[in-house]
Amino acid sequence: MIDYLQGTQRTHMCGTIGAQQIGESVTVMGFVAKYRNLGNLMFLDLRDVSGVVQIALDDTCDRALLDKAQTIRNEYVLAVSGVVRSRGGNVNVTMATGAIEIAAQQIKILSEADVTPFVVTEDVKASENLRLTYRYLDLRRNYLQSKLVMRDKITRVARNYLADLGFLEIETPFFGKSTPEGARDYLVPSRVHHGSFYALPQSPQLYKQLLMIAGMDRYYQVAKCFRDEDLRANRQPEFTQIDLEMSYVEQDEQVMEIAEGLIRAVFRACLDMEIDEKIRRIPYAEAMRRWGSDKPDTRFGMELCDLTQIVRGSGFVVFDNAIAAGGSVRAINAKGLLSKMTRKDVDACGEFVKSYGAKGLGFAMLREDGITSPILKNLDEQRKQAVLQALDAQVGDVLFFVADANKVVFDALGALRCHLADKYALYDKSKYDFLWVVDFPLLEYDAEEGRYVAVHHPFTSPKVEDIPLLDTDPLAVRANAYDFVINGQEAGGGSIRIHDVKMQEKMFGLLGMSEEEIRSRFGFFVDAFRYGVPPHGGLAFGLDRLVMTVTGTDNIKDVIAFPKVQNASCLMTGAPAPVELKQLGELAIACVDRED
Repeated sequence: MIDYLQGTQRTHMCGTIGAQQIGESVTVMGFVAKYRNLGNLMFLDLRDVSGVVQIALDDTCDRALLDKAQTIRNEYVLAVSGVVRSRGGNVNVTMATGAIEIAAQQIKILSEADVTPFVVTEDVKASENLRLTYRYLDLRRNYLQSKLVMRDKITRVARNYLADLGFLEIETPFFGKSTPEGARDYLVPSRVHHGSFYALPQSPQLYKQLLMIAGMDRYYQVAKCFRDEDLRANRQPEFTQIDLEMSYVEQDEQVMEIAEGLIRAVFRACLDMEIDEKIRRIPYAEAMRRWGSDKPDTRFGMELCDLTQIVRGSGFVVFDNAIAAGGSVRAINAKGLLSKMTRKDVDACGEFVKSYGAKGLGFAMLREDGITSPILKNLDEQRKQAVLQALDAQVGDVLFFVADANKVVFDALGALRCHLADKYALYDKSKYDFLWVVDFPLLEYDAEEGRYVAVHHPFTSPKVEDIPLLDTDPLAVRANAYDFVINGQEAGGGSIRIHDVKMQEKMFGLLGMSEEEIRSRFGFFVDAFRYGVPPHGGLAFGLDRLVMTVTGTDNIKDVIAFPKVQNASCLMTGAPAPVELKQLGELAIACVDRED
Protein backbone atom coordinates (compact mmCIF):
# COMPACT_ATOMS: atom_id res chain seq x y z
CA MET A 1 0.00 0.00 0.00
CA ILE A 2 1.36 3.42 -0.98
CA ASP A 3 1.80 6.09 1.69
CA TYR A 4 1.41 9.83 1.26
CA LEU A 5 3.61 12.50 2.76
CA GLN A 6 0.74 14.11 4.71
CA GLY A 7 2.92 16.76 6.26
CA THR A 8 6.15 14.76 6.43
CA GLN A 9 8.99 17.03 5.36
CA ARG A 10 12.57 16.21 4.48
CA THR A 11 15.07 17.71 6.92
CA HIS A 12 18.32 16.56 5.29
CA MET A 13 19.66 15.26 1.99
CA CYS A 14 21.01 11.71 2.32
CA GLY A 15 24.61 12.53 1.51
CA THR A 16 24.85 15.52 3.87
CA ILE A 17 24.43 13.69 7.17
CA GLY A 18 27.57 13.24 9.24
CA ALA A 19 28.89 12.87 12.77
CA GLN A 20 27.68 16.39 13.61
CA GLN A 21 24.08 15.09 13.39
CA ILE A 22 24.54 12.18 15.85
CA GLY A 23 21.63 12.18 18.26
CA GLU A 24 19.40 14.31 16.04
CA SER A 25 16.04 13.26 14.66
CA VAL A 26 16.07 13.52 10.86
CA THR A 27 13.88 12.74 7.88
CA VAL A 28 15.43 11.70 4.57
CA MET A 29 13.84 10.70 1.27
CA GLY A 30 15.13 8.83 -1.72
CA PHE A 31 15.45 5.60 -3.68
CA VAL A 32 16.49 2.27 -2.14
CA ALA A 33 19.92 1.56 -3.60
CA LYS A 34 20.39 -1.71 -1.75
CA TYR A 35 18.72 -3.72 1.03
CA ARG A 36 20.06 -6.45 3.28
CA ASN A 37 17.49 -8.50 5.20
CA LEU A 38 18.93 -10.49 8.09
CA GLY A 39 15.63 -11.33 9.76
CA ASN A 40 15.31 -9.14 12.83
CA LEU A 41 18.13 -6.97 11.52
CA MET A 42 17.75 -5.05 8.29
CA PHE A 43 19.78 -2.39 6.48
CA LEU A 44 18.69 -0.12 3.64
CA ASP A 45 20.94 2.15 1.58
CA LEU A 46 18.88 5.21 0.67
CA ARG A 47 20.06 7.29 -2.29
CA ASP A 48 19.32 10.81 -3.48
CA VAL A 49 21.25 13.24 -5.67
CA SER A 50 23.54 14.19 -2.76
CA GLY A 51 24.66 10.66 -1.89
CA VAL A 52 23.74 7.55 0.10
CA VAL A 53 22.98 6.96 3.77
CA GLN A 54 22.40 3.69 5.62
CA ILE A 55 19.07 3.06 7.34
CA ALA A 56 19.10 0.49 10.16
CA LEU A 57 16.20 -1.51 11.63
CA ASP A 58 16.60 -4.01 14.48
CA ASP A 59 14.54 -5.80 17.12
CA THR A 60 14.09 -2.58 19.07
CA CYS A 61 11.84 -1.33 16.26
CA ASP A 62 8.11 -1.60 16.29
CA ARG A 63 7.01 -5.00 14.88
CA ALA A 64 4.74 -3.33 12.34
CA LEU A 65 7.69 -1.25 11.11
CA LEU A 66 9.84 -4.36 10.69
CA ASP A 67 7.06 -6.17 8.84
CA LYS A 68 6.63 -3.18 6.55
CA ALA A 69 10.37 -3.04 5.87
CA GLN A 70 10.32 -6.70 4.81
CA THR A 71 8.31 -5.68 1.72
CA ILE A 72 10.82 -3.08 0.52
CA ARG A 73 12.86 -3.76 -2.62
CA ASN A 74 15.47 -1.92 -4.69
CA GLU A 75 14.36 1.44 -6.18
CA TYR A 76 11.34 1.80 -3.91
CA VAL A 77 10.91 5.47 -2.99
CA LEU A 78 10.87 6.02 0.79
CA ALA A 79 10.55 8.74 3.38
CA VAL A 80 12.45 7.62 6.49
CA SER A 81 12.43 9.34 9.87
CA GLY A 82 14.77 8.32 12.66
CA VAL A 83 17.70 9.19 14.88
CA VAL A 84 21.28 9.51 13.64
CA ARG A 85 23.75 7.26 15.46
CA SER A 86 27.38 6.23 15.13
CA ARG A 87 28.30 2.98 13.45
CA GLY A 88 31.03 2.49 15.99
CA GLY A 89 33.75 0.26 14.60
CA ASN A 90 31.75 -0.65 11.51
CA VAL A 91 32.68 2.44 9.49
CA ASN A 92 32.23 2.14 5.72
CA VAL A 93 35.14 4.15 4.33
CA THR A 94 33.73 3.97 0.77
CA MET A 95 30.73 6.14 1.74
CA ALA A 96 30.85 9.83 2.67
CA THR A 97 28.25 9.01 5.34
CA GLY A 98 29.97 5.77 6.31
CA ALA A 99 30.55 6.74 9.97
CA ILE A 100 26.85 7.03 10.79
CA GLU A 101 23.48 5.45 10.16
CA ILE A 102 19.86 6.35 10.79
CA ALA A 103 17.96 4.19 13.27
CA ALA A 104 14.55 4.11 11.60
CA GLN A 105 11.46 5.07 13.57
CA GLN A 106 9.06 5.58 10.67
CA ILE A 107 9.11 4.52 7.03
CA LYS A 108 6.68 5.70 4.40
CA ILE A 109 6.67 3.80 1.09
CA LEU A 110 5.95 6.60 -1.36
CA SER A 111 6.30 4.47 -4.50
CA GLU A 112 6.95 0.83 -5.30
CA ALA A 113 9.21 -0.31 -8.16
CA ASP A 114 9.30 -3.29 -10.49
CA VAL A 115 12.55 -5.16 -11.01
CA THR A 116 14.65 -2.80 -13.12
CA PRO A 117 16.05 -3.82 -16.55
CA PHE A 118 19.53 -3.46 -15.05
CA VAL A 119 20.85 -3.02 -11.54
CA VAL A 120 21.40 0.67 -10.78
CA THR A 121 24.95 0.61 -9.42
CA GLU A 122 28.04 2.70 -10.08
CA ASP A 123 29.77 -0.29 -11.69
CA VAL A 124 26.77 -1.01 -13.93
CA LYS A 125 27.34 -3.87 -16.36
CA ALA A 126 24.49 -3.12 -18.79
CA SER A 127 25.19 -1.99 -22.36
CA GLU A 128 25.05 1.70 -23.20
CA ASN A 129 22.06 1.20 -25.48
CA LEU A 130 20.04 -0.49 -22.72
CA ARG A 131 20.97 2.27 -20.29
CA LEU A 132 19.99 4.96 -22.81
CA THR A 133 16.64 3.24 -23.36
CA TYR A 134 16.01 3.56 -19.63
CA ARG A 135 17.97 6.79 -19.23
CA TYR A 136 15.94 7.91 -16.20
CA LEU A 137 17.24 4.85 -14.35
CA ASP A 138 20.83 5.34 -15.47
CA LEU A 139 20.61 8.97 -14.29
CA ARG A 140 20.12 7.71 -10.74
CA ARG A 141 23.82 6.81 -10.67
CA ASN A 142 26.16 9.28 -8.98
CA TYR A 143 28.53 9.05 -11.97
CA LEU A 144 26.03 10.80 -14.21
CA GLN A 145 24.30 12.92 -11.59
CA SER A 146 27.60 14.48 -10.54
CA LYS A 147 28.25 15.57 -14.12
CA LEU A 148 24.86 17.25 -14.42
CA VAL A 149 25.48 18.93 -11.06
CA MET A 150 28.80 20.21 -12.44
CA ARG A 151 27.05 21.37 -15.61
CA ASP A 152 24.71 23.46 -13.49
CA LYS A 153 27.64 24.89 -11.54
CA ILE A 154 29.55 25.86 -14.69
CA THR A 155 26.46 27.55 -16.11
CA ARG A 156 25.88 29.55 -12.93
CA VAL A 157 29.53 30.61 -12.75
CA ALA A 158 29.38 31.79 -16.37
CA ARG A 159 26.15 33.71 -15.85
CA ASN A 160 27.43 35.44 -12.73
CA TYR A 161 30.79 36.28 -14.33
CA LEU A 162 29.24 37.81 -17.44
CA ALA A 163 26.49 39.63 -15.56
CA ASP A 164 29.12 41.23 -13.32
CA LEU A 165 30.81 42.58 -16.47
CA GLY A 166 27.65 44.23 -17.72
CA PHE A 167 26.49 41.56 -20.16
CA LEU A 168 22.74 41.20 -20.62
CA GLU A 169 21.18 37.75 -21.02
CA ILE A 170 18.91 38.02 -24.06
CA GLU A 171 17.10 35.11 -25.67
CA THR A 172 17.14 34.79 -29.45
CA PRO A 173 14.56 32.86 -31.52
CA PHE A 174 14.52 29.13 -32.18
CA PHE A 175 12.42 29.64 -35.30
CA GLY A 176 14.49 31.53 -37.85
CA LYS A 177 15.34 31.63 -41.53
CA SER A 178 17.50 29.01 -43.20
CA THR A 179 20.74 30.58 -44.39
CA PRO A 180 22.63 27.52 -45.71
CA GLU A 181 26.37 27.94 -45.24
CA GLY A 182 28.17 25.08 -43.54
CA ALA A 183 26.30 22.37 -41.66
CA ARG A 184 22.78 21.28 -42.61
CA ASP A 185 19.84 22.97 -40.92
CA TYR A 186 17.06 21.24 -39.04
CA LEU A 187 13.91 22.47 -40.77
CA VAL A 188 10.46 23.02 -39.25
CA PRO A 189 7.51 23.22 -41.67
CA SER A 190 5.04 26.06 -41.28
CA ARG A 191 1.35 25.17 -41.03
CA VAL A 192 0.30 28.70 -41.96
CA HIS A 193 2.74 29.24 -44.85
CA HIS A 194 2.56 26.04 -46.89
CA GLY A 195 5.84 25.14 -48.54
CA SER A 196 7.86 27.39 -46.24
CA PHE A 197 10.08 26.34 -43.40
CA TYR A 198 11.70 27.69 -40.29
CA ALA A 199 15.26 26.62 -39.50
CA LEU A 200 16.41 25.79 -35.99
CA PRO A 201 19.52 27.86 -35.20
CA GLN A 202 22.97 26.42 -35.78
CA SER A 203 24.07 29.35 -33.61
CA PRO A 204 22.61 32.74 -32.66
CA GLN A 205 25.20 34.41 -34.93
CA LEU A 206 23.03 36.79 -36.95
CA TYR A 207 20.74 37.65 -34.06
CA LYS A 208 23.57 38.53 -31.70
CA GLN A 209 25.16 40.76 -34.33
CA LEU A 210 21.80 42.43 -34.82
CA LEU A 211 21.66 43.00 -31.07
CA MET A 212 24.94 44.92 -31.36
CA ILE A 213 23.45 46.95 -34.21
CA ALA A 214 20.47 47.54 -31.91
CA GLY A 215 22.83 49.12 -29.37
CA MET A 216 22.59 46.43 -26.65
CA ASP A 217 26.41 46.66 -26.31
CA ARG A 218 27.03 43.42 -24.36
CA TYR A 219 24.95 40.26 -24.83
CA TYR A 220 25.21 36.69 -23.61
CA GLN A 221 23.02 33.63 -23.71
CA VAL A 222 23.18 29.99 -22.70
CA ALA A 223 21.95 29.04 -26.15
CA LYS A 224 20.57 25.78 -27.50
CA CYS A 225 21.80 25.12 -31.05
CA PHE A 226 21.04 22.49 -33.68
CA ARG A 227 23.08 21.00 -36.52
CA ASP A 228 22.03 18.13 -38.76
CA GLU A 229 25.46 16.49 -38.83
CA ASP A 230 26.80 12.99 -38.36
CA LEU A 231 27.51 12.36 -34.68
CA ARG A 232 30.76 11.44 -32.97
CA ALA A 233 32.04 11.16 -29.40
CA ASN A 234 32.00 14.92 -28.74
CA ARG A 235 29.08 16.00 -30.94
CA GLN A 236 25.28 15.86 -30.67
CA PRO A 237 22.56 17.15 -33.03
CA GLU A 238 21.43 19.57 -30.32
CA PHE A 239 24.03 21.22 -28.15
CA THR A 240 24.46 24.21 -25.87
CA GLN A 241 26.74 27.24 -26.16
CA ILE A 242 27.75 29.92 -23.71
CA ASP A 243 27.43 32.65 -26.30
CA LEU A 244 28.59 36.25 -25.99
CA GLU A 245 28.98 39.34 -28.16
CA MET A 246 30.23 42.83 -27.38
CA SER A 247 30.58 46.18 -29.15
CA TYR A 248 33.59 48.48 -29.61
CA VAL A 249 36.22 45.77 -29.22
CA GLU A 250 39.30 44.38 -30.88
CA GLN A 251 40.48 40.78 -30.73
CA ASP A 252 43.39 41.03 -28.29
CA GLU A 253 42.10 43.82 -26.13
CA GLN A 254 38.83 42.54 -24.74
CA VAL A 255 37.07 39.54 -26.25
CA MET A 256 39.89 37.08 -25.61
CA GLU A 257 40.62 38.53 -22.18
CA ILE A 258 36.99 38.24 -21.13
CA ALA A 259 36.85 34.69 -22.49
CA GLU A 260 40.00 33.77 -20.55
CA GLY A 261 38.49 35.29 -17.43
CA LEU A 262 35.38 33.15 -17.83
CA ILE A 263 37.47 29.98 -18.12
CA ARG A 264 39.55 31.02 -15.10
CA ALA A 265 36.36 31.57 -13.09
CA VAL A 266 34.99 28.15 -14.09
CA PHE A 267 38.16 26.22 -13.23
CA ARG A 268 38.60 28.15 -9.99
CA ALA A 269 35.04 27.48 -8.83
CA CYS A 270 34.71 23.91 -10.11
CA LEU A 271 38.19 22.43 -9.67
CA ASP A 272 39.79 24.88 -7.22
CA MET A 273 42.44 25.36 -9.90
CA GLU A 274 44.30 28.49 -10.97
CA ILE A 275 45.27 28.82 -14.63
CA ASP A 276 48.60 30.37 -15.63
CA GLU A 277 48.37 34.13 -15.98
CA LYS A 278 49.45 34.08 -19.63
CA ILE A 279 47.68 31.65 -21.96
CA ARG A 280 49.70 30.87 -25.07
CA ARG A 281 48.62 32.15 -28.47
CA ILE A 282 49.75 29.97 -31.36
CA PRO A 283 49.29 31.05 -34.98
CA TYR A 284 47.26 28.66 -37.10
CA ALA A 285 50.15 28.05 -39.51
CA GLU A 286 52.43 27.03 -36.64
CA ALA A 287 49.79 24.75 -35.12
CA MET A 288 49.37 22.92 -38.41
CA ARG A 289 53.11 22.73 -39.09
CA ARG A 290 54.02 21.38 -35.65
CA TRP A 291 50.99 19.33 -34.63
CA GLY A 292 48.94 18.84 -37.80
CA SER A 293 45.86 20.30 -36.14
CA ASP A 294 44.16 23.63 -35.53
CA LYS A 295 43.30 22.35 -32.06
CA PRO A 296 46.62 20.84 -30.99
CA ASP A 297 47.18 18.81 -27.86
CA THR A 298 50.62 19.94 -26.68
CA ARG A 299 50.80 17.83 -23.51
CA PHE A 300 53.15 15.51 -25.37
CA GLY A 301 55.72 15.79 -28.17
CA MET A 302 55.65 13.73 -31.37
CA GLU A 303 55.58 16.88 -33.48
CA LEU A 304 55.39 16.68 -37.24
CA CYS A 305 58.65 16.96 -39.15
CA ASP A 306 58.65 18.30 -42.72
CA LEU A 307 60.93 16.11 -44.84
CA THR A 308 59.87 17.55 -48.20
CA GLN A 309 63.15 19.29 -49.03
CA ILE A 310 65.26 16.35 -47.85
CA VAL A 311 63.49 13.80 -50.05
CA ARG A 312 62.78 16.06 -53.03
CA GLY A 313 64.14 14.40 -56.20
CA SER A 314 64.83 11.13 -54.40
CA GLY A 315 63.40 9.05 -57.24
CA PHE A 316 60.95 7.36 -54.88
CA VAL A 317 57.71 7.71 -56.82
CA VAL A 318 55.39 8.04 -53.79
CA PHE A 319 57.37 11.00 -52.46
CA ASP A 320 58.05 12.56 -55.86
CA ASN A 321 54.39 12.44 -56.95
CA ALA A 322 53.13 14.01 -53.73
CA ILE A 323 55.66 16.84 -53.94
CA ALA A 324 55.03 17.42 -57.66
CA ALA A 325 51.30 17.78 -56.92
CA GLY A 326 52.02 20.54 -54.42
CA GLY A 327 51.85 18.33 -51.35
CA SER A 328 54.48 17.40 -48.80
CA VAL A 329 56.22 14.53 -47.05
CA ARG A 330 56.09 14.63 -43.27
CA ALA A 331 56.70 12.23 -40.42
CA ILE A 332 56.37 11.77 -36.67
CA ASN A 333 58.68 9.92 -34.31
CA ALA A 334 56.91 7.70 -31.78
CA LYS A 335 59.91 7.76 -29.48
CA GLY A 336 60.58 4.61 -27.52
CA LEU A 337 57.42 2.83 -28.62
CA LEU A 338 59.18 -0.05 -30.40
CA SER A 339 59.09 -2.05 -27.17
CA LYS A 340 55.30 -1.61 -26.99
CA MET A 341 54.32 -1.95 -30.65
CA THR A 342 54.20 -5.15 -32.67
CA ARG A 343 54.25 -5.21 -36.47
CA LYS A 344 50.50 -5.83 -36.24
CA ASP A 345 50.11 -2.60 -34.23
CA VAL A 346 52.11 -0.71 -36.83
CA ASP A 347 49.93 -2.08 -39.65
CA ALA A 348 46.83 -1.07 -37.67
CA CYS A 349 48.12 2.50 -37.72
CA GLY A 350 48.07 2.31 -41.50
CA GLU A 351 44.38 1.42 -41.40
CA PHE A 352 43.75 4.20 -38.88
CA VAL A 353 45.04 6.98 -41.13
CA LYS A 354 42.95 5.83 -44.10
CA SER A 355 39.88 7.32 -42.43
CA TYR A 356 41.67 10.69 -42.69
CA GLY A 357 42.21 10.40 -46.43
CA ALA A 358 45.73 8.96 -46.43
CA LYS A 359 46.31 6.35 -49.11
CA GLY A 360 49.06 4.75 -47.08
CA LEU A 361 51.38 5.08 -44.10
CA GLY A 362 55.10 4.50 -44.33
CA PHE A 363 57.00 3.32 -41.27
CA ALA A 364 60.44 2.58 -39.92
CA MET A 365 61.14 0.39 -36.86
CA LEU A 366 64.58 1.11 -35.43
CA ARG A 367 65.83 -2.14 -33.90
CA GLU A 368 69.18 -2.91 -32.28
CA ASP A 369 70.09 -5.10 -35.24
CA GLY A 370 68.95 -2.69 -37.93
CA ILE A 371 66.03 -0.77 -39.41
CA THR A 372 62.87 -2.38 -40.72
CA SER A 373 61.34 0.03 -43.24
CA PRO A 374 59.76 -0.39 -46.68
CA ILE A 375 60.13 3.41 -47.02
CA LEU A 376 63.73 4.21 -46.09
CA LYS A 377 65.10 1.48 -48.36
CA ASN A 378 63.97 3.62 -51.31
CA LEU A 379 66.29 6.48 -50.31
CA ASP A 380 70.01 6.78 -50.89
CA GLU A 381 72.20 6.64 -47.79
CA GLN A 382 72.71 10.41 -47.60
CA ARG A 383 68.97 11.16 -47.68
CA LYS A 384 68.25 8.29 -45.31
CA GLN A 385 70.67 9.64 -42.71
CA ALA A 386 69.30 13.15 -43.16
CA VAL A 387 65.77 11.87 -42.50
CA LEU A 388 66.89 10.01 -39.36
CA GLN A 389 68.73 13.09 -38.12
CA ALA A 390 65.77 15.41 -38.77
CA LEU A 391 63.55 13.09 -36.76
CA ASP A 392 66.09 12.61 -33.97
CA ALA A 393 65.62 8.89 -34.58
CA GLN A 394 67.26 6.42 -32.21
CA VAL A 395 67.11 2.71 -31.53
CA GLY A 396 63.72 1.89 -30.02
CA ASP A 397 61.80 4.52 -32.01
CA VAL A 398 59.05 3.95 -34.57
CA LEU A 399 58.75 6.48 -37.41
CA PHE A 400 55.60 7.10 -39.45
CA PHE A 401 55.52 8.84 -42.84
CA VAL A 402 52.71 10.32 -44.94
CA ALA A 403 53.17 11.79 -48.44
CA ASP A 404 50.11 13.50 -49.87
CA ALA A 405 48.28 16.82 -50.18
CA ASN A 406 49.03 18.99 -47.15
CA LYS A 407 45.51 18.70 -45.75
CA VAL A 408 45.69 14.90 -45.85
CA VAL A 409 49.18 14.86 -44.34
CA PHE A 410 48.17 17.18 -41.49
CA ASP A 411 44.88 15.38 -40.80
CA ALA A 412 46.43 11.91 -40.85
CA LEU A 413 49.57 12.56 -38.79
CA GLY A 414 47.78 15.00 -36.47
CA ALA A 415 45.21 12.34 -35.63
CA LEU A 416 47.78 9.53 -35.45
CA ARG A 417 49.95 11.29 -32.87
CA CYS A 418 46.91 11.75 -30.62
CA HIS A 419 45.83 8.15 -31.18
CA LEU A 420 49.26 6.85 -30.17
CA ALA A 421 49.48 9.16 -27.17
CA ASP A 422 46.11 7.94 -25.89
CA LYS A 423 46.75 4.28 -26.58
CA TYR A 424 50.19 4.21 -24.99
CA ALA A 425 49.53 6.74 -22.19
CA LEU A 426 52.21 9.21 -23.29
CA TYR A 427 50.93 12.11 -21.18
CA ASP A 428 49.41 12.90 -17.81
CA LYS A 429 45.63 12.98 -18.26
CA SER A 430 45.20 14.88 -15.01
CA LYS A 431 46.99 17.91 -16.49
CA TYR A 432 45.25 20.67 -18.45
CA ASP A 433 46.66 22.28 -21.56
CA PHE A 434 45.18 25.70 -22.44
CA LEU A 435 46.00 27.69 -25.57
CA TRP A 436 44.60 30.01 -28.21
CA VAL A 437 44.92 29.36 -31.93
CA VAL A 438 44.89 32.65 -33.83
CA ASP A 439 45.49 34.01 -37.34
CA PHE A 440 43.33 31.47 -39.14
CA PRO A 441 43.01 31.81 -42.90
CA LEU A 442 39.89 33.76 -43.80
CA LEU A 443 39.09 31.60 -46.84
CA GLU A 444 39.85 28.21 -48.31
CA TYR A 445 39.20 26.94 -51.81
CA ASP A 446 36.61 24.20 -52.30
CA ALA A 447 37.61 22.33 -55.46
CA GLU A 448 34.29 20.47 -55.67
CA GLU A 449 32.24 23.67 -55.61
CA GLY A 450 34.85 25.63 -57.54
CA ARG A 451 34.75 28.61 -55.17
CA TYR A 452 36.11 30.06 -51.97
CA VAL A 453 34.39 29.15 -48.71
CA ALA A 454 34.70 30.82 -45.32
CA VAL A 455 36.89 28.94 -42.84
CA HIS A 456 34.68 30.16 -39.98
CA HIS A 457 31.64 32.02 -41.33
CA PRO A 458 30.96 34.84 -43.82
CA PHE A 459 30.77 37.50 -41.10
CA THR A 460 34.36 37.15 -39.85
CA SER A 461 36.53 40.21 -40.38
CA PRO A 462 39.89 39.94 -42.13
CA LYS A 463 42.95 41.25 -40.39
CA VAL A 464 43.12 44.96 -41.21
CA GLU A 465 46.68 44.69 -42.52
CA ASP A 466 45.64 41.86 -44.87
CA ILE A 467 42.67 43.65 -46.49
CA PRO A 468 44.69 44.65 -49.62
CA LEU A 469 45.31 40.94 -50.28
CA LEU A 470 41.59 40.32 -50.80
CA ASP A 471 42.04 41.56 -54.37
CA THR A 472 45.37 39.92 -55.13
CA ASP A 473 45.76 36.78 -53.00
CA PRO A 474 42.58 35.93 -51.06
CA LEU A 475 43.95 32.66 -49.66
CA ALA A 476 46.75 34.59 -47.92
CA VAL A 477 44.29 36.74 -45.96
CA ARG A 478 44.18 36.00 -42.24
CA ALA A 479 40.95 36.11 -40.29
CA ASN A 480 40.50 38.14 -37.14
CA ALA A 481 39.43 34.90 -35.48
CA TYR A 482 40.47 32.92 -32.42
CA ASP A 483 39.77 29.43 -31.04
CA PHE A 484 40.26 28.42 -27.41
CA VAL A 485 41.67 24.91 -27.08
CA ILE A 486 41.77 22.71 -23.99
CA ASN A 487 43.59 19.36 -24.15
CA GLY A 488 43.36 19.13 -27.92
CA GLN A 489 39.64 19.94 -28.05
CA GLU A 490 38.12 23.14 -29.37
CA ALA A 491 36.39 24.52 -26.28
CA GLY A 492 35.25 27.73 -27.92
CA GLY A 493 35.82 30.07 -30.78
CA GLY A 494 34.93 33.46 -32.12
CA SER A 495 35.99 36.41 -34.18
CA ILE A 496 35.80 40.14 -34.71
CA ARG A 497 32.92 40.67 -37.13
CA ILE A 498 32.73 42.69 -40.32
CA HIS A 499 31.02 45.99 -39.51
CA ASP A 500 31.48 47.76 -42.86
CA VAL A 501 28.67 47.16 -45.37
CA LYS A 502 31.07 47.37 -48.32
CA MET A 503 33.40 44.81 -46.75
CA GLN A 504 30.46 42.50 -46.04
CA GLU A 505 29.35 42.77 -49.67
CA LYS A 506 32.93 42.06 -50.80
CA MET A 507 33.05 38.98 -48.58
CA PHE A 508 29.81 37.66 -50.03
CA GLY A 509 31.23 38.30 -53.50
CA LEU A 510 34.40 36.33 -52.75
CA LEU A 511 32.19 33.44 -51.64
CA GLY A 512 30.58 33.45 -55.06
CA MET A 513 27.16 34.69 -53.97
CA SER A 514 25.05 36.54 -56.48
CA GLU A 515 23.06 39.65 -55.57
CA GLU A 516 19.93 37.51 -55.69
CA GLU A 517 21.41 34.94 -53.28
CA ILE A 518 22.57 37.65 -50.89
CA ARG A 519 19.10 39.24 -50.84
CA SER A 520 17.39 35.88 -50.46
CA ARG A 521 19.57 34.63 -47.62
CA PHE A 522 20.77 37.72 -45.80
CA GLY A 523 18.69 40.64 -47.06
CA PHE A 524 17.42 41.58 -43.59
CA PHE A 525 20.95 41.44 -42.24
CA VAL A 526 22.53 43.50 -45.02
CA ASP A 527 19.74 46.07 -44.68
CA ALA A 528 20.62 46.52 -41.01
CA PHE A 529 24.15 47.52 -42.00
CA ARG A 530 22.77 50.64 -43.69
CA TYR A 531 21.88 52.22 -40.34
CA GLY A 532 25.16 52.25 -38.43
CA VAL A 533 27.13 49.30 -37.07
CA PRO A 534 29.48 49.42 -34.06
CA PRO A 535 32.71 47.42 -34.38
CA HIS A 536 31.88 44.21 -32.56
CA GLY A 537 33.05 40.70 -31.88
CA GLY A 538 32.28 37.70 -29.78
CA LEU A 539 32.84 34.11 -28.92
CA ALA A 540 30.95 30.97 -27.97
CA PHE A 541 32.09 28.21 -25.63
CA GLY A 542 30.62 24.77 -26.14
CA LEU A 543 29.03 24.05 -22.77
CA ASP A 544 28.82 20.30 -23.37
CA ARG A 545 32.53 20.03 -24.24
CA LEU A 546 33.46 22.29 -21.35
CA VAL A 547 31.62 20.02 -18.91
CA MET A 548 33.33 17.01 -20.49
CA THR A 549 36.71 18.62 -19.90
CA VAL A 550 36.02 19.62 -16.29
CA THR A 551 34.53 16.23 -15.36
CA GLY A 552 37.13 14.18 -17.22
CA THR A 553 34.91 12.19 -19.58
CA ASP A 554 35.43 11.67 -23.30
CA ASN A 555 31.77 10.80 -23.98
CA ILE A 556 29.44 13.74 -24.57
CA LYS A 557 26.44 11.58 -23.64
CA ASP A 558 27.70 11.58 -20.05
CA VAL A 559 27.08 15.31 -19.66
CA ILE A 560 23.67 15.64 -21.35
CA ALA A 561 20.56 14.52 -19.50
CA PHE A 562 18.82 12.93 -22.48
CA PRO A 563 21.29 12.48 -25.37
CA LYS A 564 20.88 11.02 -28.84
CA VAL A 565 22.79 8.07 -30.27
CA GLN A 566 24.91 7.81 -33.43
CA ASN A 567 21.99 8.03 -35.87
CA ALA A 568 20.54 11.08 -34.04
CA SER A 569 17.69 9.05 -32.52
CA CYS A 570 16.54 8.86 -28.90
CA LEU A 571 16.39 5.27 -27.66
CA MET A 572 14.23 6.26 -24.69
CA THR A 573 11.40 8.07 -26.51
CA GLY A 574 11.76 6.59 -29.98
CA ALA A 575 12.23 10.01 -31.59
CA PRO A 576 12.23 10.72 -34.47
CA ALA A 577 8.97 8.91 -35.21
CA PRO A 578 6.23 8.98 -37.84
CA VAL A 579 3.32 11.35 -37.25
CA GLU A 580 -0.35 11.08 -38.09
CA LEU A 581 -1.41 11.70 -41.69
CA LYS A 582 -3.73 14.42 -40.40
CA GLN A 583 -0.71 16.34 -39.10
CA LEU A 584 1.09 15.99 -42.42
CA GLY A 585 -2.02 17.13 -44.24
CA GLU A 586 -2.22 20.29 -42.13
CA LEU A 587 1.35 21.04 -43.17
CA ALA A 588 0.74 20.18 -46.82
CA ILE A 589 3.53 17.61 -46.63
CA ALA A 590 3.65 14.17 -48.24
CA CYS A 591 6.34 11.61 -47.45
CA VAL A 592 7.90 9.76 -50.37
CA ASP A 593 10.26 6.80 -50.46
CA ARG A 594 13.89 7.83 -50.90
CA GLU A 595 16.71 5.83 -52.40
CA ASP A 596 19.82 6.48 -50.26
